[in-house]
Amino acid sequence: MRKTRLLRSLAPLAAAALMGLAPLAAQAGPGDLYYERALMSAANQRCNLFSPDLGAALDSAAAQARGAALRGGASNQAVAQIGQNARWRAAQVACDSKDLAVAAGRVRSAFASYAQLQSMTFPGDVAVWRAQRSIATRTMTWRLSQSANFGRDSLIFGLAGLSQSSGLIVAAHFADGAQPYAARLILRDVRAAPEPFIGGLAQGGRSGLAARMPMRAATAAFIAEARADADPSLLPPGALTGTAFRFPRAAADAMDQLDPREAVSIEFLIEGSGGDTVRTAYIEVGDFAAGRAFLAAAQR
Repeated sequence: MRKTRLLRSLAPLAAAALMGLAPLAAQAGPGDLYYERALMSAANQRCNLFSPDLGAALDSAAAQARGAALRGGASNQAVAQIGQNARWRAAQVACDSKDLAVAAGRVRSAFASYAQLQSMTFPGDVAVWRAQRSIATRTMTWRLSQSANFGRDSLIFGLAGLSQSSGLIVAAHFADGAQPYAARLILRDVRAAPEPFIGGLAQGGRSGLAARMPMRAATAAFIAEARADADPSLLPPGALTGTAFRFPRAAADAMDQLDPREAVSIEFLIEGSGGDTVRTAYIEVGDFAAGRAFLAAAQR
């Protein structure tokens, strides 16, 4: 009886949670939305309720709700517990439950509109990820991107590609014409540091996104695996030239595991007469995982 009551309350919220548009969804807190989305996602994984594209949409919705809960002040431990509770509850419900079937049907109805979306914006605390599902066949395009300035230089970072293929790329313009010979992506090593470094005080005198980076000893580095002149379609606004680097897929997978409030850094290594210099840019993790899942929903 308790399960039936739970699912009856879930059914109308499930569809709203996917789209985030209905009044009921607006009234629910970020933790509640994350619970509902994670519950339906877990139920799908166990019972194969949805098509692969809808499953990916649920993953995106769950990741976005997780980020909202964390930015709303919930601790990582509390959010992890919400996800665990949702998975446990989903495991208790029979796959042939009528209430689960009703909830799944409403999610499918909500997805009919979601499937038509070609672009989404995922705002963070200080930066924005922009996702674009349309696929170009003649020129490289950004599919998920965030822009940043560092000093007089500028860049765009994210997923870019041609046709169905895409990779984790940074395209940077250097105001003085510098041409870095290498780049590395620095982010928290979740094995060495399970909790993010996002305290209220700037670390070591740093501020902004730089203060959201962990200590060097708690980081992992991904060296760019390819370098080339940046395709004009990938350059930051106003830039005529630049350099592009492609990072391994494992780097994107590692970003998926991070807290949306923290940052990653990109270090550009530039050779000079007095030795190498390093220029560093910072990227907000934000809803990178949600944006990546949004794109995946259009590829299945």
